[in-house]
Amino acid sequence: MSKIVILGAGISGHVAASHLRRKLAKEHQVVVVSPNSSYQWIPSNIWVGIGRMQPEQTKFPLKPLYKKKGIEFKQAKVTTFHPEGDAETEAPFVTIEYVAEKAGQTEKVTYDYLINATGPKLNFEATEGLKPGTNGVYSVCTYSHADHSWKALEQAIAKMKKGVKQKIVIGTGHAKATCQGAAFEYILNVEQELRRHKVRDMAEITWLSNEYQLGDFGMDGMLLSYGSNILKSAEMVEMIFEDRGIKWILGAGVTKIEAGLAHYENLDGEYKTEPFDFAMLIPSFSGHGFKAYDKKGVDITDKLFKGFMLVDADYTPKPYEEWKVQDWPETYQNPHYENIFAPGIAFAPPHGISKPRKSKNGTDITPAPPRTGMPSGITAKLVADNLIDKIKGKHKTLHHKGSMGNMGAACIASAGFGITKGSGVSITTYPIVPDFEKYPDSHGRKLGQTFGDIGLAGHWLKLALHYAFLYKAKMKPFWWLIPE
Repeated sequence: MSKIVILGAGISGHVAASHLRRKLAKEHQVVVVSPNSSYQWIPSNIWVGIGRMQPEQTKFPLKPLYKKKGIEFKQAKVTTFHPEGDAETEAPFVTIEYVAEKAGQTEKVTYDYLINATGPKLNFEATEGLKPGTNGVYSVCTYSHADHSWKALEQAIAKMKKGVKQKIVIGTGHAKATCQGAAFEYILNVEQELRRHKVRDMAEITWLSNEYQLGDFGMDGMLLSYGSNILKSAEMVEMIFEDRGIKWILGAGVTKIEAGLAHYENLDGEYKTEPFDFAMLIPSFSGHGFKAYDKKGVDITDKLFKGFMLVDADYTPKPYEEWKVQDWPETYQNPHYENIFAPGIAFAPPHGISKPRKSKNGTDITPAPPRTGMPSGITAKLVADNLIDKIKGKHKTLHHKGSMGNMGAACIASAGFGITKGSGVSITTYPIVPDFEKYPDSHGRKLGQTFGDIGLAGHWLKLALHYAFLYKAKMKPFWWLIPE
């Protein structure tokens, strides 16, 4: 009998748990540890943030589902890692602290295999004053954050209806923030909602981002097939922003938020401010600061973590020009402990994807590489399939492999909600990490498989995916036929 412990119940953790439970005999234990009582479909938080969906439409409780499916659930947070056990416990284990029914109690949870799918820490503290709900700045990173954003935006709309002009700023709240895509979706949805409420003329909307160019998205931008044309993602996003009257400030590393005022440093080394009445700024993501210890209690954190968890990547420091797609992991297995894996956002990337840039003051103002959404699901299933094969004795080596350097991804970015008036920006990219050796003439990606489109059909597809992936997450009949 094998015991697989999964830390986290987001996209990666839940995907891994679902496939492991479906394909392994009941004699094998699947245990999920997560401080969150609910699963949330994070991509739809954008619509919660404009009042077009309620939080309950994007989440569901985990405990009853896991009980029904034979998955053990512990509502707790992991605190320390002990991959060699300790003087009292020979088996490897993690220490957890309960947050609900047994709040404050700790427990050693042993395992045969460990999947770290804890994702990122939303590091609001890295930017002074960025805490959601303070200083007029908000977030859409969780359903509760998004709900608070809508309440604040609704108040701003009410002021506009009374003739009071509002300044809205949306983008990134740290020099090294990632997840520009979520902010991009939100700014387009907010702009459309203002038109729907007939107050668009009462608002100035500004995109504030650490990107060097529009459409960077932490992936160094893309060269896209767009209908019969070829254009840069920067050109496509510029076209969308100009069409909607959205201003932009780029190369901005936000350093501090005061009430109604964002302080930032730009790549020219200038320190500037941007006033606002309502702001939604994505924080930087960081590791959770976990500690790891060997059997004697000696700190071995550097064997497991480099901020996020170390996996089978090449972490050798090298200049940007020497980075290659081969540096990226394929199995997401820790190099020191072969029974530990980290798919999705939990793994430490070997390097950024966007070209690193520093301000004239030496401040690094560069988007961090994204690993959310589709890559999180794909890498989690890959890890689960390898463990299933290993437990069943099918393969001695890790047979399933998938690097972001040879993996494609599709993103449907909502550009406005509405069955007849909605819009979506559909972008596919292959590969996610550009391969300049294989595709030297198209910015490291394959044209035809890297393309973009804009229109109502994109909204229908985004909405269909909302229902499809919640159906899949609830493990309803034939859920596994829906791809990651």
